[in-house]
Amino acid sequence: MKISTRFSDSIHLLAFVNIYQGIIPLTSSNIASSIETSPVVVRRLMSALNKAGLINTVHGAADPALAKSPENISLYDIFLTIEGDAHLFAIDERTNPQCIVGGNIQETLNGFYQQAETAAKAKLARTSLQDVIDTIRVKQAMKDAEKERRN
Repeated sequence: MKISTRFSDSIHLLAFVNIYQGIIPLTSSNIASSIETSPVVVRRLMSALNKAGLINTVHGAADPALAKSPENISLYDIFLTIEGDAHLFAIDERTNPQCIVGGNIQETLNGFYQQAETAAKAKLARTSLQDVIDTIRVKQAMKDAEKERRN
């Protein structure tokens, strides 16, 4: 089973828009080249983010902008926009109820998964897009400094 990357691609897209605003044209092709996906995928994500009020877009214009400051966009806001109320973990419902493990695994894992999901969603709610952008900038500054040291 392939795990969806729409959530991380959406965070990538929003960070890209913020960092490159006014520097390069924010076309779906330019954004797609950073994400390494197709412009069609970028336009679909932008449409969902626009409907949720996270970015402002104008059809046919290469100038999307964040609709809120990045400090006011949590990763959980983005998750809800892209994944809805999806669960982070799935439990196989087809197990042998006559087996000790098969007959008890769903109920057992459900409790553990619920605790983990609650903790993960709480962390996403406390983490802003600005936190991501700041971390990207620090990591790039470190790479630039290392490159300077080598030259």
